[in-house]
Amino acid sequence: MFVVLPLSAAAAPYAALVMDARTGKVLHARNADTRLHPASLTKMMTLYIAFEAVERGEIDLDTMVRISKNAAAEPPSKLGLKAGQRIKLRYLLRAAAVKSANDAATAIGEAIEGSEAKFARRMNRTAKALGMTRTTFKNAHGLTESGHLSTARDMTILGRHVLYDYPQYYNLFSRRSTNAGVREVANTNRRLLAAYKGADGIKTGYTRAAGFNLVASAERGNERVIATVFGGRSSASRNAKVAELLDLGFRRSPSNAPVRKPDAPVYAATGSGRAAPGTAGKTIRLVTAVRKSLRPVARPGSTEPAPVIVAVKDDITEALAAAKAVTKTPAPEKTADAAPAPAAPPAKTPKARPSDLVLAAAAPADTADPQPEVVTRISTSGGRHWGINVGRYGSRYQAERVLLKTALNEMATLDGSLRKVIKRNSGYDANFMGMSRDTAELACRRLQARNVTCFMIGPG
Repeated sequence: MFVVLPLSAAAAPYAALVMDARTGKVLHARNADTRLHPASLTKMMTLYIAFEAVERGEIDLDTMVRISKNAAAEPPSKLGLKAGQRIKLRYLLRAAAVKSANDAATAIGEAIEGSEAKFARRMNRTAKALGMTRTTFKNAHGLTESGHLSTARDMTILGRHVLYDYPQYYNLFSRRSTNAGVREVANTNRRLLAAYKGADGIKTGYTRAAGFNLVASAERGNERVIATVFGGRSSASRNAKVAELLDLGFRRSPSNAPVRKPDAPVYAATGSGRAAPGTAGKTIRLVTAVRKSLRPVARPGSTEPAPVIVAVKDDITEALAAAKAVTKTPAPEKTADAAPAPAAPPAKTPKARPSDLVLAAAAPADTADPQPEVVTRISTSGGRHWGINVGRYGSRYQAERVLLKTALNEMATLDGSLRKVIKRNSGYDANFMGMSRDTAELACRRLQARNVTCFMIGPG
């Protein structure tokens, strides 16, 4: 529910925080943990998740995003997108970061998660993983909505993560203007960027309920400071207060403090087949579980295991002929395509047997000659109905490439699993199937330790 306050509403509460960006040390705070309306500071989280999704292959900067009626109907500030229009994701990111366009922010969330509600849930999971303990998001743009709240401390933490986690995209916030695809747009923070030495971002915000908000960062020499203000009475007074807080930060911060980048968010697997916090936020259930082993069932009454040949070439008939040759009596036997051979030495097969052809469990000479069993694929029976998901990608090729790369990097746990790409409405899921639950849990833990997206897929 959106809340529209009357023009006579009381001034928004004031809160502020100053942090040494290099170390994360708080240099000044006032009402820093009071939950207030963040307004368009919200878009920092929308953009953070978008950067994350691009880097993980969930979506591409050149993906053509279709604008929904919901996105097109967002009130200003907006880019003026029309329902049904298609525009590249990169232009939506520019519009959200520079112009603070609400229609662009909503379109970003819907493109990544399918709906704004699902995107808001991902925003909250990501906030929790970043240590934003007093923040609750309800939308992707920041327009006032019941329960959509944050704090000066949490927004400063988020600004620091944007700066250090995705430095390749941080330049968006310092552009005085940019091409947003349909037109050139000006930066809502251009006055502070022009007036304050070293300022290079990050994000403004305003609603009647919130007042004038700003998270700003500036760098001078070896020093970098982040200042956050909630509840300014005007853009001019807010900018003046932020400049004062940045000055305070530069005075109080040491000249040569070491840079200690914030820890990357860790999205732990739930172990229940549900999406881990911070992932795409989707529950994927196995709909094509392997129900039947490809391995032939042993014949009734067999007391000795049948000879097993691991076929390493496509000619299964030839492999069967080789098996018969070693299980019969020493007298050579002619095959359909072999030339007659003298009594000694034994007849040769038409082609040399590969050096890696493995023969095992040959039947004793006094038993009947059983038909050899040929194993061409590892069985996934015996409770191996679990799997893991390592992301959603824009094309089948991307998903298959990630599966191959992941399999090579994690052979210890993924060896023997089945790589499977499943097409969804919003992309292609990259899955490893045919695993036991213990193996799937272990694989996810090992992948997450290397900051690879992973969550388990249960049977059923």
